[in-house]
Amino acid sequence: MDSMVVCGREVGIISVNTVVVGAGAAALNAADQLYARGVAGIALVCEDIGSSTSRNAGSDKQTYYKLSLSGGEGDSVREMAQTLFHGHCVDGDIALAEAANSAACFFRLCELGVPFPVNRYGEYVGYKTDHDPRRRATSAGPLTSRLMVEALERSVREKNIPVYSGLQAVSILTRGGKAIGLLCLDLNKLTRGEVGYAAFNCVNIVWATGGPAGLYADTVYPEGQHGATGIALEAGARGRNLTEWQYGLASVSPRWNVSGTYMQVLPRFVSTDAGGGGEREFLDEYFGSRGALLDCVFLKGYQWPFDVRKAAGGSSLIDILVYVERCVKERRVFLDFTRNAGGGEMDFDALGGEARGYLEKAGALFGTPADRLIHMNTPAYEFYLDRGVDLKKQPLEIALCAQHNNGGLAASLWWESINLTHLFPVGEVNGSHGVGRPGGSALNAGQVGAMRAAAFIAARYAASTLSDESFEAALASVYDADRDYDARCRQSQWTWRACRNEFQQRMSRYGAHLRQAAALERAVAAARAQVRRLEREGCRAERPAERIRAFENRQLCTAHAVYLSALAYSVRSGVGSRGSS
Repeated sequence: MDSMVVCGREVGIISVNTVVVGAGAAALNAADQLYARGVAGIALVCEDIGSSTSRNAGSDKQTYYKLSLSGGEGDSVREMAQTLFHGHCVDGDIALAEAANSAACFFRLCELGVPFPVNRYGEYVGYKTDHDPRRRATSAGPLTSRLMVEALERSVREKNIPVYSGLQAVSILTRGGKAIGLLCLDLNKLTRGEVGYAAFNCVNIVWATGGPAGLYADTVYPEGQHGATGIALEAGARGRNLTEWQYGLASVSPRWNVSGTYMQVLPRFVSTDAGGGGEREFLDEYFGSRGALLDCVFLKGYQWPFDVRKAAGGSSLIDILVYVERCVKERRVFLDFTRNAGGGEMDFDALGGEARGYLEKAGALFGTPADRLIHMNTPAYEFYLDRGVDLKKQPLEIALCAQHNNGGLAASLWWESINLTHLFPVGEVNGSHGVGRPGGSALNAGQVGAMRAAAFIAARYAASTLSDESFEAALASVYDADRDYDARCRQSQWTWRACRNEFQQRMSRYGAHLRQAAALERAVAAARAQVRRLEREGCRAERPAERIRAFENRQLCTAHAVYLSALAYSVRSGVGSRGSS
């Protein structure tokens, strides 16, 4: 580390070939793959090495999607690529790259110790997930992505790759359409009441910051996850498919997807008033029979994300009804695993063939939803029990939440930004996931993207030299602007919490799965006004350690205006829904 006086302040400078920004599975794999390809000078930068979405998110049976590796059923790279492409909003070359490299990335995880299941012959057995014509899906349990992160971090640590935990990226430095550096706030100094910066003079940036998790009020992203898409947008990187999100049912506290077994054990859906009174099973009035209702709930288990094609009498009707009950009628919505629908014994004969056959095969034609959950998937029950929620005794509050951004930054088949060279968006921040993607394909995309970016950097950019002159000029410009913003924040009367609540509520109200042209136009105008106000006034942090929240608000507010503009344009131009809204 060197230092440089910038605008009268000393700034620490770290010079490396490639900075990897992020702490999740995609970021760690990028660092690991760069090292394996002989790239000298790697640094991994993150707010907190333990705080990534992939380390802290999951579901009842978190899925990883890859080429079929068992049984006699035929499969091919081209066929898997066609499946990914058929999901729409996935370019064909990217789909082919993800399919072609899926087995290599999967086996690498297996070598690192991720316990994906095998049969006695060593076949990696698979199952069929949503939008999957084969049996390409596999799972290492509810915390599959955490197991991936832990294995990849061990590999990174063993190689002594420098990890700068406690630095928060605030600006990408650019010159002539190229990323050349990164400016970060030093969070360790902030906790001591000091303001300190560190900057990276680099040839490449691998941007593995996850999706823009902080945009929505109703979200299942882990607490503390914010994303950094807005920083890249501010730097000039183009977006792609920003209109495409996944929305699904999730518990409010703790934040967790209630897909899979949580639905297949057929819990009651009840709502109450704000104080917890006036309980009613609100789904009954929308279905002609209890059996039809329960069949729909069952299908919600593996048709988890909202899908407009399943909204007219299908499983996604459940999503709409939960949203109406909660956001339009302003009632609280709960899953009740303590009693069967109607409060009495479950009439399993009323179920359709698929639901009844599944439960019968699982030996679960008995008891309450909680009894069936414990029998079929004990870890799914224990997840909540470990967090103070006993599903045998109490209901679970839920909402329809943003879960994954299938759009993001636009990149090539080598995962390099299409217009800001030397910037490589990998993982969820890359806008290549499509609309109707197979469950678990995002984990594969992150691993493949990291490997492809590392291969390209090693072949094209590993020998590039740093430009100190361009870096110093870009740093001075960005640093001066960031310091001015920080000064305005310290004088502002607008709290960072109030500012954040405003754009998050706007996104959940107007930018979720139900979109209306006139309302979106008004939302865009309000979003742009908020961006201008934030630049003019800043927003105040109550404590020095919270000053980073003001910088997060700046990029999140920018991102929400860009996303809403894309949504409004898609409706205004007649594109309409592509499936996720």
